[in-house]
Amino acid sequence: MSSTTVPPALAAVATGPPRSLWSDARRRLARDRAAVASAGLLAFVVLACFAAPWWPGLADPAAQDLRLGAALPTITHPFGTDELGRDLLARLLHGGRISLLVGLVGTLVSLLVGVSWGAVAGYAGGKLDEFMMRTVDVLYALPNIFLVILLMVFFSRSLLMLFVALGLVQWLTMARIVRGQVLTLKRQTFVEAARALGADDRSIVFRHIVPNTLGPVFVYATLTVPAVILQEAFLSFLGLGVQPPDASRGRAPSPGRRRR
Repeated sequence: MSSTTVPPALAAVATGPPRSLWSDARRRLARDRAAVASAGLLAFVVLACFAAPWWPGLADPAAQDLRLGAALPTITHPFGTDELGRDLLARLLHGGRISLLVGLVGTLVSLLVGVSWGAVAGYAGGKLDEFMMRTVDVLYALPNIFLVILLMVFFSRSLLMLFVALGLVQWLTMARIVRGQVLTLKRQTFVEAARALGADDRSIVFRHIVPNTLGPVFVYATLTVPAVILQEAFLSFLGLGVQPPDASRGRAPSPGRRRR
């Protein structure tokens, strides 16, 4: 009777402990050097921003030295100082904290609005779906940044209003993505089973359908965070975003604008 030789790699897989999907994903990520380096750099920037209040000399971004004025980089001030003698590195790090906070909170607002709007439209169908999606189309035709500027001008320029305004203009694409997913999922057997067991429409939408749409939602959310940060920096550059004495990534280059 002939014996079959098993390759060493297959034998190791057969005899080793079973690996989960998360374990396989971590292994593939660890082999991608560019992804690991990018993640490490991003983690370093985030930690540096949130650790700025405990760094010697960087705790107060509003500390002024009018006698120093605008100065070139030195050992004491690695990024130099602005026209008021404030350390630019301190303002950069503290501004990064606000930018990250605006990006995360604005994305959370867009998630809440977009997921709810798209899920209800896709599940309801009919005239309600038509009305809700035509509303999205009308809002698509309007420039987002102008809507944010109008909200900031007519209401207030507080940080809370900035969170809400940026979140309220970023939910349109999220609603379309969720609606498309819901249109596919609402005809699946698990939805019919939940309906047969007596679940109401609200429970079916938010307890059974929406959790199955979170994959594409999380992917798009990672793209929304930098978009919100960029819009906040633009508004702060124009003087409509974060107000002094708070620091922001957009306020740092704002004094360098040429005034005519």
